[in-house]
Amino acid sequence: MSILSTIFAVLVALECFYIMYLETIITDSDKTSQVFGMKREELQMNSLNTLFKNQGIYNGLLGLGIFYGLVFNPSLVPAILVYIILVAIYGAVSSNPRILLMQGGPAIIALILNLLVK
Repeated sequence: MSILSTIFAVLVALECFYIMYLETIITDSDKTSQVFGMKREELQMNSLNTLFKNQGIYNGLLGLGIFYGLVFNPSLVPAILVYIILVAIYGAVSSNPRILLMQGGPAIIALILNLLVK
Protein backbone atom coordinates (compact mmCIF):
# COMPACT_ATOMS: atom_id res chain seq x y z
CA MET A 1 0.00 0.00 0.00
CA SER A 2 1.18 3.51 -0.72
CA ILE A 3 1.56 6.09 2.02
CA LEU A 4 -1.44 8.01 0.69
CA SER A 5 -3.71 4.96 0.61
CA THR A 6 -2.53 4.03 4.11
CA ILE A 7 -3.33 7.53 5.39
CA PHE A 8 -6.86 7.34 3.98
CA ALA A 9 -7.37 3.85 5.40
CA VAL A 10 -6.30 5.17 8.82
CA LEU A 11 -8.76 8.07 8.45
CA VAL A 12 -11.56 5.59 7.72
CA ALA A 13 -10.58 3.53 10.79
CA LEU A 14 -10.57 6.67 12.95
CA GLU A 15 -14.00 7.58 11.59
CA CYS A 16 -15.22 4.11 12.61
CA PHE A 17 -13.84 4.65 16.12
CA TYR A 18 -15.51 8.08 16.29
CA ILE A 19 -18.86 6.58 15.31
CA MET A 20 -18.30 3.87 17.93
CA TYR A 21 -17.61 6.59 20.50
CA LEU A 22 -20.83 8.40 19.59
CA GLU A 23 -22.96 5.26 19.59
CA THR A 24 -21.42 3.42 22.53
CA ILE A 25 -19.89 5.91 24.97
CA ILE A 26 -21.89 9.13 24.57
CA THR A 27 -25.04 7.52 23.22
CA ASP A 28 -27.55 10.13 24.39
CA SER A 29 -25.38 13.25 24.16
CA ASP A 30 -26.06 16.48 22.31
CA LYS A 31 -23.29 15.62 19.83
CA THR A 32 -24.78 12.19 19.06
CA SER A 33 -28.18 13.84 18.68
CA GLN A 34 -26.72 16.36 16.24
CA VAL A 35 -24.73 13.83 14.19
CA PHE A 36 -27.62 11.41 13.78
CA GLY A 37 -30.37 14.03 13.57
CA MET A 38 -32.32 12.58 16.47
CA LYS A 39 -33.78 14.06 19.63
CA ARG A 40 -31.96 13.32 22.87
CA GLU A 41 -35.19 11.92 24.27
CA GLU A 42 -35.20 9.30 21.52
CA LEU A 43 -31.57 8.42 22.21
CA GLN A 44 -32.38 7.91 25.89
CA MET A 45 -34.93 5.19 25.16
CA ASN A 46 -33.52 1.90 26.49
CA SER A 47 -34.31 -0.09 23.36
CA LEU A 48 -32.72 2.45 21.02
CA ASN A 49 -29.80 2.99 23.38
CA THR A 50 -29.07 -0.74 23.33
CA LEU A 51 -29.28 -0.89 19.54
CA PHE A 52 -26.93 2.09 19.20
CA LYS A 53 -24.38 0.52 21.52
CA ASN A 54 -24.52 -2.73 19.55
CA GLN A 55 -24.03 -0.86 16.27
CA GLY A 56 -21.18 1.09 17.83
CA ILE A 57 -19.32 -2.12 18.56
CA TYR A 58 -19.65 -3.12 14.89
CA ASN A 59 -18.12 0.20 13.85
CA GLY A 60 -15.28 -0.13 16.33
CA LEU A 61 -14.49 -3.63 15.10
CA LEU A 62 -14.39 -2.36 11.51
CA GLY A 63 -11.82 0.21 12.57
CA LEU A 64 -9.87 -2.46 14.40
CA GLY A 65 -10.06 -4.68 11.31
CA ILE A 66 -8.59 -1.93 9.15
CA PHE A 67 -5.70 -1.42 11.58
CA TYR A 68 -5.13 -5.16 11.77
CA GLY A 69 -5.07 -5.34 7.99
CA LEU A 70 -2.66 -2.43 7.69
CA VAL A 71 -0.23 -4.06 10.11
CA PHE A 72 -0.57 -7.78 9.42
CA ASN A 73 -2.48 -8.43 6.18
CA PRO A 74 -3.02 -5.50 3.77
CA SER A 75 -5.17 -7.66 1.49
CA LEU A 76 -7.97 -7.42 4.11
CA VAL A 77 -8.25 -3.64 3.86
CA PRO A 78 -10.02 -3.42 0.47
CA ALA A 79 -12.64 -5.96 1.57
CA ILE A 80 -13.40 -3.98 4.72
CA LEU A 81 -13.57 -0.74 2.71
CA VAL A 82 -16.02 -2.33 0.26
CA TYR A 83 -18.16 -3.45 3.20
CA ILE A 84 -18.18 0.10 4.63
CA ILE A 85 -19.10 1.52 1.21
CA LEU A 86 -21.97 -0.96 0.80
CA VAL A 87 -23.31 -0.10 4.26
CA ALA A 88 -23.05 3.62 3.40
CA ILE A 89 -25.00 3.03 0.18
CA TYR A 90 -27.70 1.19 2.13
CA GLY A 91 -27.81 4.00 4.70
CA ALA A 92 -28.06 6.62 1.97
CA VAL A 93 -30.96 4.80 0.32
CA SER A 94 -32.83 3.83 3.48
CA SER A 95 -32.15 6.79 5.76
CA ASN A 96 -30.23 9.87 4.61
CA PRO A 97 -28.35 10.45 1.34
CA ARG A 98 -25.65 12.37 3.26
CA ILE A 99 -24.46 9.05 4.70
CA LEU A 100 -22.95 8.13 1.35
CA LEU A 101 -20.77 11.23 1.43
CA MET A 102 -20.04 11.32 5.15
CA GLN A 103 -19.34 7.66 5.85
CA GLY A 104 -18.81 6.30 2.36
CA GLY A 105 -16.74 9.16 0.92
CA PRO A 106 -13.50 8.53 2.84
CA ALA A 107 -13.86 4.76 2.29
CA ILE A 108 -14.38 5.27 -1.46
CA ILE A 109 -11.27 7.44 -1.70
CA ALA A 110 -9.28 4.95 0.39
CA LEU A 111 -10.43 2.05 -1.81
CA ILE A 112 -9.60 3.85 -5.05
CA LEU A 113 -6.16 4.79 -3.75
CA ASN A 114 -5.62 1.25 -2.50
CA LEU A 115 -6.48 -0.26 -5.86
CA LEU A 116 -4.72 2.29 -8.07
CA VAL A 117 -1.64 3.35 -6.12
CA LYS A 118 0.63 0.46 -5.26
